Amino acid sequence: MPSPPPRRWSGLLFALALVTLVGASFASLPLHLSALFSLDAAASVAEFLAGFAPPELGTGFLAKTAMATAETLSMSALGTLLAVLAGLLLAIPAAGRFGPVARGAVRALLNVLRSIPELVWASVLLIAAGLGPFPGTLALAAHTAGVLGRLFADALENAPALPEQSLRTNGASPLAAFFYATLPQTLPQMLSYALYRWENNIRAAAVLGVVGAGGLGQMLKYHLSLFQMPKAATVILAMLLLVALVDAASFGLRRLLTR
Repeated sequence: MPSPPPRRWSGLLFALALVTLVGASFASLPLHLSALFSLDAAASVAEFLAGFAPPELGTGFLAKTAMATAETLSMSALGTLLAVLAGLLLAIPAAGRFGPVARGAVRALLNVLRSIPELVWASVLLIAAGLGPFPGTLALAAHTAGVLGRLFADALENAPALPEQSLRTNGASPLAAFFYATLPQTLPQMLSYALYRWENNIRAAAVLGVVGAGGLGQMLKYHLSLFQMPKAATVILAMLLLVALVDAASFGLRRLLTR
């Protein structure tokens, strides 16, 4: 029998450090679980939820909600499209196509873009662009470009190099070899990443409205601040319906593109 492989203690030490960190988090945070599961808390939650019923179903308010839903959908779609274009452009140098210096610089930029949450981007861009869906769209595009750029770059780096090398050996230019060999291999994976991020951006666009970026989130904040619970319930139902429809459409597109 061959000798057993040498034991690596780094993985065990990392697991112990992770367990210690989780235990320290529970010990340091003031978690009032008894108050959360008390009868008073349950009664307060039940009374709060009862205020949402029945939802507002007036024709005028439903039309206003439909417009806000279309605005939220447009924000997410346009923000994702801009992020896909920017992410693909940044992924090429981030994958090492222009040398290690450009790779490190662009990856650092991608880290900055995706490290800043959408709400922070929206808060900054609201100062520059004012209230409305435009800064929300830019906030979605900025954060998602950082995420997709990193994912696209990893996909390009992990793609098999032999097809592109074969084209280069037979006289193809570097650009032609990239577009005819490497990009077609990674395109289905990139499309899957883009559709998944579109699903996430639908939820994020609804939340961005809370800071004044338009759409359903802005309506929800307005009606909750006035304690108009039936109208807030209608907005929440519109959010759930929009997310469900986009999830279904994205799932169908992924199935169609990956056959």
